[in-house]
Amino acid sequence: MKPRILIVEDEPALVAVLRYNLESADFDVEEARDGELALAKVAEMQPDLILLDWMLPELSGLEVCRRLRRDKNTKNIPIIMLTARGEERDRVRGLEIGADDYISKPFSPSELLARIRAVLRRIRPALADQLLTCGDLLMDLAAHRVTRNGREIHLGPTEYRLLRHFLEFPGRVLTRDQLLDAVWGHDVYVEQRTVDVHIRRLRKAINGDGESDLIRTVRSAGYALDPPAPASPLTHSN
Repeated sequence: MKPRILIVEDEPALVAVLRYNLESADFDVEEARDGELALAKVAEMQPDLILLDWMLPELSGLEVCRRLRRDKNTKNIPIIMLTARGEERDRVRGLEIGADDYISKPFSPSELLARIRAVLRRIRPALADQLLTCGDLLMDLAAHRVTRNGREIHLGPTEYRLLRHFLEFPGRVLTRDQLLDAVWGHDVYVEQRTVDVHIRRLRKAINGDGESDLIRTVRSAGYALDPPAPASPLTHSN
């Protein structure tokens, strides 16, 4: 599953250049041309990282950053500010509001890609790692192989993508809508109950005899992937 980046920028020529370079580097890209639309897009797609221009129509980049950091659902999304402002006090202000990094225009695409990868490694190491784990469950992204306690697990393409998304957000409750967007995509109509069908298939595949169920159902909310609880120590009476 490709990391998703939201470009928030009102200069069409720059958006086109950014989109080309990011897609060439194997990122999924969405865009918003003003601050209000950016907030709506973030709520809809939950991007892995936001490239946020300082000067925007409707709502400034600083205000967008401020609002995202106040919202518990978006406060941890990495943000890189893009701006023509190069003075130190402006950089400091952006970082104080909550930006994770800051890059001044003009910049080279290679520098921006390096900054993006560095932020993702720091904030979302799962996106940069080739091994995703949850307890005794392991996914090797390079080998496209899943094992649990050494036992090889065979998954269909949808179950594989579903498990990968869970492993990138261990312990987090993911709604059916979030899973639909992440696994099936924004442009495909799939009913919510389809998620439940594939969750049942995934459960059957990863939970062998005597193994704990790693997938937690949260009533009226969604699902989460949790590591198995540690075994309780035995107590002895005298």
